[in-house]
Amino acid sequence: MPIENDIRRFRFEHKEMTQADLAQRIGVTRQTIIAIEQNRYAPSLEAAFRIADVFGVSVDQVFRWTRD
Repeated sequence: MPIENDIRRFRFEHKEMTQADLAQRIGVTRQTIIAIEQNRYAPSLEAAFRIADVFGVSVDQVFRWTRD
């Protein structure tokens, strides 16, 4: 998938936040966070912004797009 992320790293840098905690904070399921983290699912633009906001960083610090 051409969208990669550093969610796992950011979670651990933020007091080892669980996937469930992150999911609850942005309003999705834990399974959605798992799929995004494993690059099996590209988040909506809104979800990407919400994730970045939780960590206090910009979207491009969390997500990377690579050309196939």
